[in-house]
Amino acid sequence: MKTVATAGMAVVAAALLLAACGGSDEAAPVGSSASTPTAAAGHPVTLADDCGHDVVVDRAPQRAVALEQGATEMLLSLGLADRMAGTSYLTDPVLPALQAEYEQVPVLAAQYPAPEALRAQEPDFLYSMLPSAFTADVAGTREELAGLGVPAYVSRMNCEDPKQSAPFSFDGLFAEMRDLAAAFDVRDRGEQLVREQQEKLDGAEQVAARVEGEPTVVWFYSTYNGTPIVAGPGGVPDAIGDLLGARNAFDDLGGTWAEASWEEIADRDPDVIVLADLSRGKPGDSAADKRRLLAEDPVASQLTAVRQDRLVALPGSALDASVRSADAVAQLASAIADMGFGGTQ
Repeated sequence: MKTVATAGMAVVAAALLLAACGGSDEAAPVGSSASTPTAAAGHPVTLADDCGHDVVVDRAPQRAVALEQGATEMLLSLGLADRMAGTSYLTDPVLPALQAEYEQVPVLAAQYPAPEALRAQEPDFLYSMLPSAFTADVAGTREELAGLGVPAYVSRMNCEDPKQSAPFSFDGLFAEMRDLAAAFDVRDRGEQLVREQQEKLDGAEQVAARVEGEPTVVWFYSTYNGTPIVAGPGGVPDAIGDLLGARNAFDDLGGTWAEASWEEIADRDPDVIVLADLSRGKPGDSAADKRRLLAEDPVASQLTAVRQDRLVALPGSALDASVRSADAVAQLASAIADMGFGGTQ
């Protein structure tokens, strides 16, 4: 997949204005009546309290663009492949259950699409679970996009201003599913997806009930210049631990993901270490690479979790808010239950 270089939102705005004023051979501008259907029953829909923005969707989108992995898999899980004009920035292979639907959607870029590539799709809705998509040098700010008549929705758990971001919760994730289902006028599909996700969580909690005590967990994401990056409070790992009765060993860290030292990890000596299995291809990203690092490091190799092989690999993308997160709960519940911790096996 070829990466297309990004440019500023000024290029997008200029292109839209040129299309609006140019000849008939130019594509209709984003948000124009020529590229969107008339309003249907149930619209407009206002997605309120979305990081301080009221995102107004006048019509059920027909040409949505998902700007990263989580957004793509969310829309596909809602059965919206036929309403997607593009996808971009996948960091992992798409979920196998969604592969057939994914193949129906144009891939605009390996990372974020260039403004010209985005404009060419005439999108009527932009969605990302990460605020990095909505900056002046990528798709444009959401205020700019609203001025062009393009609703732009970002997960309320990952706001542009971190102070506005709500701590991750599965209830919050389910609210996002319902928001999107309402915007696309597929509310029944939204409720079905929520039920499926809730069933996974319920099953995981039943498995976790086999565990006695409160195992401590370090969530090892990656390293930066040799320094481990681990999960702090407020993110997906914390919510998973709360459901399973497992405590985040770094629940006092200053950020949802932040640096810690091996000495700090040794001081807390976790019962379990979760290894984020990242597929971006950098050294140390894979779970296998992390296992080798832990075994070879003179400090890390003495950790109880390492010596007793209490290491659990989970997909890195499941540790961000996504339709994968409930699967991560189930996987960790089974792994911890099988480790015993005084419970029945």
